[in-house]
Parts: sequence; structure tokens; C-alpha cells
Amino acid sequence: MLLLWLADLAWWHWLVLAMVLVIIEIIAPSFYFLWIATAAGLMTLIMLIWPQLHWETQLLLFGGASIATLLIQWGFLRRYKPKQSDQPQLNRRGEQYTGRVLTLVEPIENGYGAVQVDDTRWRVTGPPLPAGRPVRVIGMDGMTLRVDAEV
Repeated sequence: MLLLWLADLAWWHWLVLAMVLVIIEIIAPSFYFLWIATAAGLMTLIMLIWPQLHWETQLLLFGGASIATLLIQWGFLRRYKPKQSDQPQLNRRGEQYTGRVLTLVEPIENGYGAVQVDDTRWRVTGPPLPAGRPVRVIGMDGMTLRVDAEV
């Protein structure tokens, strides 16, 4: 049954495969299926030019085109890999405060207190300290700043 279906491979089979792979890429973006879809699209063009190709040759060409497009992707990603940002904590607001000295507006009791940072009140965790005491931010724990007493 499968061999009968493979023997009748036509250009539109490759086009459908290319579209299915693009849909998979859209649903689960991995930048991997796009290149295999490109190979299937290339097979569509080849089959439009040479419709008499045997199915064995088609599968061999598709495999070779898939490997070639993935190698192109690999080379492209190696050459144009993303550069390090000059502001790596841009969208991690709490981490921007690490090392900063702040003043407690609520005492740290039972492990939690609060500080005012610019226009925002932040929950903090640390050792028991009274309100008005300067503290140094030493890290983040979710949306809570971890602080230690400033000496």
C-alpha cells in the first residue's frame, strides 16, 4: 500500500508537506521545521520541472535538500549569532537593583518587609531589621528582593 502511494508522488504532495511543516513551525517555533519545509518546497519545484522522477530519487533528493538547508541554517546561526546586549538586565527590573543600597519603609519581620524604590514599593526578604535601616540588595527571589543589612 505504502509503495503504491510512494510510486504516485506528485508535486502537490510535496507542496502539502511543505505547508504542513510551516504550520508546525508556526505552532511550535523552533526554526527547524522551516528549513525542512524549504526542502519540501524545493521538491515541489523539482517535480514541476521533472514530473517523471521515481519516488526513490525524490526521497533521496528530499533527504539531501533537507540536510543542505539545515547546514545552511547552522552556518547562518554560527555567523550571525545574537550579540550580547549592552543592557542584559533591561527587562529584569528587579535584578537591576542588585548592589543598590535602599532604606526599609517597613521592618523585616517574619522574614519579610518592604522598601521604596523610585515610585514602586518592593517586598523584601532578609534578616530581622527595623524600618529606616539601610539595606543592600543582594539578589532576587521571584518578585521579592533579597536584602542584607548595610554595614
